[in-house]
Amino acid sequence: MTNTLTIPLFPLGTLLFPGGLLPLKLFEQRYLTMGKNCLRDATPFGVCGIKEGIEVGAPALPFSVGCIAKIVHWDMPQLGILHIVAEGQQRFRVVSHQLQSDGLNLAEIQIIPNDAPQALVDEFAPCAKILKAVMEGLGEQHFQPPFEFDNATWVGNRLAETLPLPVALKQQLLEMNDPSARLANLQQQLIDEGVIPS
Repeated sequence: MTNTLTIPLFPLGTLLFPGGLLPLKLFEQRYLTMGKNCLRDATPFGVCGIKEGIEVGAPALPFSVGCIAKIVHWDMPQLGILHIVAEGQQRFRVVSHQLQSDGLNLAEIQIIPNDAPQALVDEFAPCAKILKAVMEGLGEQHFQPPFEFDNATWVGNRLAETLPLPVALKQQLLEMNDPSARLANLQQQLIDEGVIPS
């Protein structure tokens, strides 16, 4: 991991995974400025789960592994509110971060290479089936095509970001570098919840 760059961080109560779409409403001045700068300069920002604190108000302490976000759609329905849709690009690890006077976190990050596509084995077919049902329920417009139900990496990322799991567990899944291990963890969660038979 040699690639390093400096990006603003957006700590959230939800996580973004590579290939995922995340709609956000920006209204705090620090994030409005961040969003405008990212749009103006065609630069990304980083989404991190919140380790301590809350999304609004005092700066929250983010987890050290997050996902680079690129703004792919934006709208300003009224002055002072910016709606964006961000697409997850690559995971990163925070090397260091500095809090600016406006409360925005600037971080030096190292890129974590994306997981290679991996064929979905029969063992995890129930996960792909659940994901299809989730996507039908939420609407396919909330997902970035192509839809790769035969790719364990893609299925694991989409399930991890959409299932109602605790942030700490989603963080563990984000930090995993083995798509099969991620899917095995998710499938066990679904079995424990009685969503799929053991």
